Amino acid sequence: MRPDPSNFELDLPDPFKDELSSIEFNNRLENAWSICDRFDLQTEIWRGRILRVIRDREKRGGEGRGGGFIQWLREMEISKTRAYALIQLADSSDELVGGGLLKETSVNNFSRRAFIETAQSAPEIQQMIAESANEGNEITRKQVKRLSDDFTSATSELLPEEIRECAQSNLLPSKVVAPLVKELSKLPSRQQEELRKVLREEHNLQSVKEVTNTAKCLGKAIDASMSLRSFQQLELNLEKATQEAQRINALGFLTDAFGQAKTIEASVLRLHTAWRRLDSLYEKLWLESGSSTPHLRNVLNALQTLTGATMRISLGELSGGKKIRLQIVEESPDHLEPPSL
Repeated sequence: MRPDPSNFELDLPDPFKDELSSIEFNNRLENAWSICDRFDLQTEIWRGRILRVIRDREKRGGEGRGGGFIQWLREMEISKTRAYALIQLADSSDELVGGGLLKETSVNNFSRRAFIETAQSAPEIQQMIAESANEGNEITRKQVKRLSDDFTSATSELLPEEIRECAQSNLLPSKVVAPLVKELSKLPSRQQEELRKVLREEHNLQSVKEVTNTAKCLGKAIDASMSLRSFQQLELNLEKATQEAQRINALGFLTDAFGQAKTIEASVLRLHTAWRRLDSLYEKLWLESGSSTPHLRNVLNALQTLTGATMRISLGELSGGKKIRLQIVEESPDHLEPPSL
């Protein structure tokens, strides 16, 4: 049932009560928070439907870039992030209520996050959760996650049979096995099979944790290496390189190296954009200024060290007052020679 606004009251713990344990304190806060989540979920869903109508109307009208939708959000003082979160709520409602699984009156038995996660769960999980909600039970995100983890651990084809059997027998906790499935799903089939082989030989808790960590590192390494511009023009066998790093127990180092390389490339791109923009602004200001603006000219002279091809930038007192010198050289891409006839 939807809470009655006139009787809305929360039992919050006293922050100054020393005899209250941290566990009890946090449990009472989580309970209060979940009540707030459920209190106005229906209203939030309808707000999402309104926003979706505005967005879809603009798409149909062919305006294309979403300017009208963005303008409406500005006028209503709604951020894009919140707007799309509300639309996601509306989509989730359409899937659960519109699909006939959930009664409209049962929606407020959910917390917001539980509602969205239920809509994103497997059909079997949706059925179980909807039945419980339709019976009047409160649904929390923890319940949805636990059921989803149990189902994934017991049924996922990405896991070897030995691991699934251990999960079904409660010999391995689903909250540990489910993250393994998530990380395995990001890997190529050959690497999945290699890790499954390890798990067939040793299907204990420690082995599951170690393989999950390995799969996570492999996934990060693959993702980072595929987006590195430094690799795009080279013939590199990144899969074998990753395997070699894994064999010598250096996979974590390689993953970190790829991540740092991505950071450097992104930083250089931002630096180049800012450098070009500053150079343009510097030139405009210099032309507008003159002998009547000596202080402005002094400021521009100080900025000049950042506008030329060579920059000198202080790293600050934490680096002992050292300066770093950067030189920007813009090179045109090499043109391929025409094929000889």
